[in-house]
Amino acid sequence: MNRKGFTLIELLVVIAILAVLAVAVTLILNPAELVRQGRDATRLSDLAMVHSAIALYLADQLDPSFTASARCTANGTPPSGGSCSTVTTSTAVDGTGWVNITFTNISSGSPLSRLPLDPVNTTDWFYAFKSNTSEEYEIDTKMESTRYVSGGPSDVETTDGGNNADWYEIGNDPGLDLW
Repeated sequence: MNRKGFTLIELLVVIAILAVLAVAVTLILNPAELVRQGRDATRLSDLAMVHSAIALYLADQLDPSFTASARCTANGTPPSGGSCSTVTTSTAVDGTGWVNITFTNISSGSPLSRLPLDPVNTTDWFYAFKSNTSEEYEIDTKMESTRYVSGGPSDVETTDGGNNADWYEIGNDPGLDLW
């Protein structure tokens, strides 16, 4: 008899080869790290958007008013061991959100429909905002992926001009040292 088909050994060899390839691809791509990199990219975009909105507010208002405050979106420890006077997840742009600037006072309207929240928003990863009465401010977050953290290939934490090498800091405060 002449039968056509694969033997059990041939099928097992093919399955074993596919399994080895699947493991190799998973190890090379590291899907968990890719997710962390995506969240970090969102953080960078969110803070740039808020920074631009604050710059527009300062340029638009004849007499912008800042109150000294420190606000966080989660109950974590902000840069340099500072503390948040207010913890809120409010995304309102009317001055009651985690950035206490009334963006609705901008003559052309608020550039933001709502304030962003950190993609994880836990005590380890959150957004922090601090301002003083001299119209200086700082917005901060921590990076999560090995790509963007201090010493990573696309390090943004030590190259941001801030005073804390473990946080990404953006704002108009010289030295970014409000915390």
